Amino acid sequence: MGKGLPAQRAARRPHKYQKSGRTARFALGFWRVLLLTAPATLFAQGPGPRPGPRLPWWESPIVKNLDLSDTQTKQIQGTVSDYRDKLRDLRAAVNRAEMDLQGALNEDPVDQRRANEAIEQLVSARGELFRTTSQMDLKLRMVLTAQQWQELQSETRGRILRPGGRRGRGPNGPPPGTPAGSAISKRQP
Repeated sequence: MGKGLPAQRAARRPHKYQKSGRTARFALGFWRVLLLTAPATLFAQGPGPRPGPRLPWWESPIVKNLDLSDTQTKQIQGTVSDYRDKLRDLRAAVNRAEMDLQGALNEDPVDQRRANEAIEQLVSARGELFRTTSQMDLKLRMVLTAQQWQELQSETRGRILRPGGRRGRGPNGPPPGTPAGSAISKRQP
């Protein structure tokens, strides 16, 4: 009986290059999950960001597909020109308000009154920028025919590509050190 016991143990013990049953099952499961999820993860990310800054639709190649008349082109250029300085000032006001809020939140101890004032100022500045940008969008929309508008919507997937309407990190995103999505782009139309 004593001679059979070591032989049985040796038979159950894996070779030094083999994995135990539990380790082998874990490794096999790991590779299955990796092989099943990797393609989905890679394809879900899309082609990646386009090089260079995004252009507003009136400066992008999309315009060629709209077949704008000379009159329409001049009206669009005039509208953009009319709003350029005001939008620049409003974006600067938003940036100042964001910096004020960041400064108020970084104080130790935080002055709640000052932080609330900074919040209200930021809300007001963003609201004014949104109102002005939307008014410019309305004027630009009034220049386009219904068919041109539909073409623009399909080309932009329903988003008007304008510098003030994008948020997030990127060439025109918020400066380093500010929360993501909290700054309006500084690029001018």
